[in-house]
Amino acid sequence: MALTQNLILLDTNVVLYFLGGRLTNPLPSGQYFVSVISEIELLSYPSLSSDEEVQIRGFLAKITVVELESSIKDLAITFRKQYRLRLLDAIIAATAQFLNARLFTNDVRLANLSEIPTHSVQIR
Repeated sequence: MALTQNLILLDTNVVLYFLGGRLTNPLPSGQYFVSVISEIELLSYPSLSSDEEVQIRGFLAKITVVELESSIKDLAITFRKQYRLRLLDAIIAATAQFLNARLFTNDVRLANLSEIPTHSVQIR
């Protein structure tokens, strides 16, 4: 019997909690991804210091950043129409579904989507 690795897509808020040392429990082992949307969000904060940018870029270099493919766009359109999600949230949800990954998020609207498995993290 082959072991399958956990595929985990991290929402932007979970990445921020992780980098800020705010997670109560460590992240489980698995293969980690972020959407290109999260990459843009993380690196575009106006008050981002150069040290924080280096930390974020180092983190992103260690995981897979998923680009916006046409299949993800189509899924995002469906999620946005069906659930009236913000565009960025619809893209992140679509990316999780496209990868068949569990979405780690503390966004209540994303956590309630029935099409994708989600997990909320505890923070301090």
